[in-house]
Amino acid sequence: MDNQTKIEIEAAAFRRLRQHLLEDRPEVQNIDMMNLAGFCRNCLSRWYQEAANERGIDMSKDEGREAFYGMPFDDWKAKHQTEASPAAQEAFKKSHD
Repeated sequence: MDNQTKIEIEAAAFRRLRQHLLEDRPEVQNIDMMNLAGFCRNCLSRWYQEAANERGIDMSKDEGREAFYGMPFDDWKAKHQTEASPAAQEAFKKSHD
């Protein structure tokens, strides 16, 4: 496989992951993803921002989130985010001490 094809396949896989997390399973909460997998949608948006910055594209945290989520992050939260359970909050705290 040539390098350009590899890049295109990786980009397609990223777009499908993004679609799965944003469109197919928006009810899955970021805190639950963090507790189970160690990353969430916010991590992906930060990695997107960091990749842009590494390539000389000035992108803020908020701009990276909007690019990833397809809307301002506050809109995403209002539409999809629920209050984390005490158990989820405690698990998150333990894993991030």
